[in-house]
Amino acid sequence: MTIDSRFPDSILSRLYACGVVACLTIEDPTTSIPAARALLAGGIDVMELTLRTPTAMESFRRIKGEVPEMLAGVGTILTPEQVRVVVDAGGDFGVAPGLSERVVLTAQDLGLPFAPGIATPSELEKGLELGCRELKFFPAEPMGGVSYLKSMRAPYAHLGVRFLPLGGLNVHNVEKYLQEPSVLAVGGSWIVTAELLRTENWHAVTTAAQEARSVVAKYRSGNR
Repeated sequence: MTIDSRFPDSILSRLYACGVVACLTIEDPTTSIPAARALLAGGIDVMELTLRTPTAMESFRRIKGEVPEMLAGVGTILTPEQVRVVVDAGGDFGVAPGLSERVVLTAQDLGLPFAPGIATPSELEKGLELGCRELKFFPAEPMGGVSYLKSMRAPYAHLGVRFLPLGGLNVHNVEKYLQEPSVLAVGGSWIVTAELLRTENWHAVTTAAQEARSVVAKYRSGNR
């Protein structure tokens, strides 16, 4: 028995192949395009732009309009109204730090591939009950990391559940997540930091992306 994914195969393949989803919180929309291009130059073509700033959607629309090579999702979706805005802007997928039934159902109604956040078996079961096979595991490291994820996943492995871990990950500990079969991709919030955005250090962004992708390459080849 497995649960059908709400994500198209094309998006699942790109998430798995990239391995690392660059997570960005952008204050200044003028930095959005160079940041996205710096990620592409480093080999990362999947990103999540968080809704944590008043200008987040302006930045997102710029990326969708000018960097079509990027698979661009939106994070920190907390309300049904935000789901609608993301869909209208052409969001490729959405994620959230927690699990809101109203948000999940709205995303499903509007056809937005969506991964709610979970941290416990009870939350995992609620996500599965709502038909979510892909789930964000957050906050990953503070909750116990890969060993905790493996233990939590074990009773549900036969359902085909897949995880997007985020929280406390970095280039030094990400490889243990990439070796876990249930991990679809990891969230990389360390790749484009607020400081790198503030100083517009695009070379450093590209270098960080290359380092992350080199770790992915050790454990993954092709799509799955």
